[in-house]
Amino acid sequence: MPSKKDSSDDNQVDLFLPQLTTLPLRDQRETMERPFFSLSKRKRLKPIDYVSPDRKVTVHVSANSEYGLATIYDLDILIYCASVLIEHKRRGTNDIPQTLYIVPYDMLTTLKRDAGGREYELLGNALDRLQSTTVKTNIRSGDAVETTFSWIDSHSQLKDRKGRVHGMRITLAKWFYDGVLMEGGVLAIDPAYFSLTGGRERWLYRVARKHAGGAGAEGFSISMPTLFEKSGAEGDYRRFKFEMAKIVRENGLPGYVLELVHREEGEPMLRMVRRDLDAKESTLPSPTSENRVAKAGKTPAADKEEPIRFPEQGQISYCAFGAIARANLPQPQRDHSVVADEFRSFLKSRDIAFDAKNITTIFASFCAKQRPAN
Repeated sequence: MPSKKDSSDDNQVDLFLPQLTTLPLRDQRETMERPFFSLSKRKRLKPIDYVSPDRKVTVHVSANSEYGLATIYDLDILIYCASVLIEHKRRGTNDIPQTLYIVPYDMLTTLKRDAGGREYELLGNALDRLQSTTVKTNIRSGDAVETTFSWIDSHSQLKDRKGRVHGMRITLAKWFYDGVLMEGGVLAIDPAYFSLTGGRERWLYRVARKHAGGAGAEGFSISMPTLFEKSGAEGDYRRFKFEMAKIVRENGLPGYVLELVHREEGEPMLRMVRRDLDAKESTLPSPTSENRVAKAGKTPAADKEEPIRFPEQGQISYCAFGAIARANLPQPQRDHSVVADEFRSFLKSRDIAFDAKNITTIFASFCAKQRPAN
């Protein structure tokens, strides 16, 4: 028979865990365009040092030697916490808490992760990195003041008498907490963001959401060297440019179309435009005169590559179209092979070529219109 103390502990765990599920997802705006997180799952000890082109904004992120830098995958926890704070605000909660009591199962489910024992362990590792990573920035306070903080001040697990984790207590950094609750401090994000497996894809989606979300038909363009500086990515610029070109070819970001705009002089520009869900109008607007593609006789090497072609038969799981399906199909997702067959029928009925210039955009729009699995 459990002791009174054990029984009391169980009740305490239940008492402090509000069941917040089905949250509209929100991301903290200030962290979406500057390099605050490692883009790799590998342990990174090299600091991130960023200075804006006008020299007014600085970001320095350093790692604990035991845990390494917080990653863009660890950021999922902060996005969930930001969403909980905004839900409290929506409900009119007085004195919104800086310390949140989280049900791990709810958080993992919302973040599209498995809720098994291994994920609980990985969750603990992520919290350790968020607490041990040190950030110094003047992004909010200007040149005269530099604020130093870790993403979370503390965290603990709430367990029952059998050692099972019923919840987590997370105290957010004041800097992050204030940033979420300030006017205009968050932006809504697509739940499909959590289906993106690559760190660079996740980071690029957040940049697109921040800059191209309200930019209109022309979208938002940024030079590749500037984009490289904003990423804080390890490795050299040449490798970064190669990886960005690959992401552009796959064109699988939820909600945004990407285009690499080559110029006669200087490095290419990356254009980001909100996706039009109508496949008939899914092509990008023509580049502006100052960002126009190189003239005939100076065709960029990327234009000489074989066009992307939707497979005329078979499965799509291990090609670029599989990534597009994962990012754009509504949850729970239907079988990708069935969706691929229906898309082939759609192309034939509309007399659209399997290697149409905008085939990735058409497929993404087609996926977004599908019904969830029963």
